[in-house]
Parts: sequence; C-alpha cells; structure tokens
Amino acid sequence: MKTKLCLTLIGFLLILASPCLQAQEDYTPSPENLENREWFQDAKYGLFIHWGVYSVMGGGGDMGIAEWIMNQKQIPIHAYENLPDFFNPAQFDAEEWVSIAKKAGMKYITITSKHHDGFAMYDSEVSDYNIVKATPYGKDVIRQLKEACDREGIKLFFYYSQLDWHHPDYFPRGRTGRDYTGRPESGDWNRYIEYMNAQLTELLTNYGDIGGIWFDGQWDKLDEDWQLDKTYSMIHALQPGALIGSNHHLMPFPGEDFQMFERDLPGQNTMGFNHTGAISELPLEMCETMNGSWGYNIKDRRFKTTKQLLQTLVRAAGANANFLLNTGPLPNGKLQPENVDSLMVMAEWLGQYGESIYGTRGGPVSPRNWGVTTAKDNKVFVHVMDAEDETILMPVLDKKIKKASLMKDGSKVTFKENDLGVMLSIPRKQREEIDTIVILEF
Repeated sequence: MKTKLCLTLIGFLLILASPCLQAQEDYTPSPENLENREWFQDAKYGLFIHWGVYSVMGGGGDMGIAEWIMNQKQIPIHAYENLPDFFNPAQFDAEEWVSIAKKAGMKYITITSKHHDGFAMYDSEVSDYNIVKATPYGKDVIRQLKEACDREGIKLFFYYSQLDWHHPDYFPRGRTGRDYTGRPESGDWNRYIEYMNAQLTELLTNYGDIGGIWFDGQWDKLDEDWQLDKTYSMIHALQPGALIGSNHHLMPFPGEDFQMFERDLPGQNTMGFNHTGAISELPLEMCETMNGSWGYNIKDRRFKTTKQLLQTLVRAAGANANFLLNTGPLPNGKLQPENVDSLMVMAEWLGQYGESIYGTRGGPVSPRNWGVTTAKDNKVFVHVMDAEDETILMPVLDKKIKKASLMKDGSKVTFKENDLGVMLSIPRKQREEIDTIVILEF
C-alpha cells in the first residue's frame, strides 16, 4: 500500500510540474474524449448512486435531507465522526447493483466517491476518513463496483464534492458547513485544493479507465478561486478520455466536457437551481431523484410513478440530454426495493421502445407541450405524451416524409404536409398512456 501511495503521489507531483499543464482556456479535447462524448450522448440513460455514512441516519425523521443531514441538523464533526462506526454494509453486492442497472437499460453509473461530509467511499491514502479505514466494513466499495462494471460493460463515473464540511482547510467557509462544525476559523485554501487534487489523482490512477468526474459543490463559494485550470488540466492529463462535468448551475467553464442540470430539463428552472438560458453545445445531462432525497430517507415515500420517470426520460432525450436517475441505497448495502421495482417496469418499456431513445439526438422539432421529437439515421420519432387534440401540428421539416407509422404496431398514421408544416392525425383510441410514438421515415 505504501508503494502504491508513493507512485500515486509521485505521479501527481510530476503532472503538477509538467510544462504541458496549461490553462484549460486552451483546452482541446483529445480524440478519446471526443469519442467518449459521442458515446455519452448515445448512452442516454444512467444510474446515479448517493451512498455514504449519512445513509445510517436515514434522513433523521425529516423529509428530503438525507445526504445533507450533517448540515441540516448542524451535527459537529466530533459527533458526526461516530457514524462510520455504524456503517457496515455487509449485504453490499456490486455484481447485483450492476446487474440491476444493466437490466434496467442503463449504460453508465455515477457514484458518490466523496460527498459534502468529506467521507471517502474508497480507499484513500491521503485521508483515513474513508470506508476502508474508518468503518467495520473495511472494504473498498468503489473498487468492487468498478470491477463489476468492467465485467458488464458499464462505464463508471465518480461524483466528487468540491465542498467539504469536514476538512479544516476548506476556508473561508461558504454558505454551508459553518460554525457548528467545530473547525477552527482559519485554514489554507491552497492546501485544500492540493488535498482535493490528491484524492482525484487516486481516483484517476487506482481504478483504471473511468467515464469521468461529476463535480458538485462549487456553488457553495462561487466567488472563490477554485483553481479549475489546475484541476481540469490534471484530470485530462491523467485520463484524456475522461469527461468532466460540474453541477455549478452556470454555463460550462473551459475544460468541462458535458453540462448537467439538477432536477430540471435543459432550459427549465422549476427547482430554482438552473439558469434557463444557459444551454451549451456540449453533451447534456439531467439528474433526478425517485422521491425527494438523493440519499436514503426512511420517511420519504413520495416515489415518482414510472409514468413520470419515463416521460422525463423521453423529454430529456427530446432536449438532447441524458437522464441520470438516482437511487439512495440502504445502509446495509441493498438497493431500495421500491426503486428496483420502478427500474424494472421502466426496463420493459425501454425493451419495446428503446430504439426511439438510445443513440438518438433531440429534434428536429424543439420540445412542445404535447411532447418531443428524437432523431436517428433516416427516422424521426414523434413522442406524443400530452396532446388534447387528435391532430398534432409540427413545423415544416427539411425533408419529405415517405411514411408515418405507430411504433407500437406499425399501423399507418395519416399525415399532411404543406407550407404551414406537418399535420399528424392520431385518434385517441390509438393513444398510449405513457407515450404514443410515431415513426416518420424520409
């Protein structure tokens, strides 16, 4: 372990000293990165996993705060550090998790390697505050999950919180994790950045090729010098193909490879997190919960219906975005059975209609109240989800339609083309509850 640590730290120092480490203002994605961006857009559907020592608390009897319980309940560090003693996920089975994700039709997994509480869910050599050294479980769940993903052909992304309520050098404090933590009112911000980059180096060098890094927490101190050029350059130097995204709710910064939207479709801001006009040309992704909490909440039973989740998946695809659907595993290591049930129902739908989602791009008609369109090769899939009338009017398309048919059974759909646009006639008796899909061939 000491040899591995030395090699990791030496590699980290060499990268920092390398003359090729330039500001990401001049970032040119590598061929591997561009290839992975294309793969990412084709994948369309992934599993988000929020899991940590906070799972033991199960939300503390409140709704929707599970992974934030340290901050919401203002638990000081000396008390919160008792939680790892109770975290022993003996029923964790990485193969089972990956198998469920694969059966669900998901193409990648994004898991919390470190959340805002500062606790690492992998074997970190730069901090003993991790699952291997601080819990009775004593095993690296990230390594187990990565090995299972590799066997099943699922890409693994690492969520990493830039915000840290535990580390003394996260100073000056941001909007969260303030006086209650018991940390001294002093710290070395540069030293914290070095700590963060050292942990990222571990994740990028000890687990083989990964899909990318999913950052969160920059919003805690938007005016801070996060030294993104240094961090992003290091990541791209260590793994040129890895994709970088950040949940800062702003337009992407130079060096980022995809743009994410928290609990909203691109262009929407129902949750108050996202800027409605901030949509880049990068690959897009939206993330969503199955109830009201990212981490496991024993009280929150407000599970979204499979219809809601599937329609969000479809609308995300129509907005040219991926759908990253979250689950918060139980503290014993099992996935919530309600979540698994929902995923399997969604899998049935995708088994029948997945062609209209996977490998597609949004458009050519921008999202409408009645639904969205997706496109692939010489086909356009018209997804009708909320139409009051039996006739759908779309703008003029740049190609003539040869054929229109229902995806469900191939039956003919009547259409008319003129200077005003394309008119599709779909009688109510042919409508489906979740999504009536019309295939247009050109």
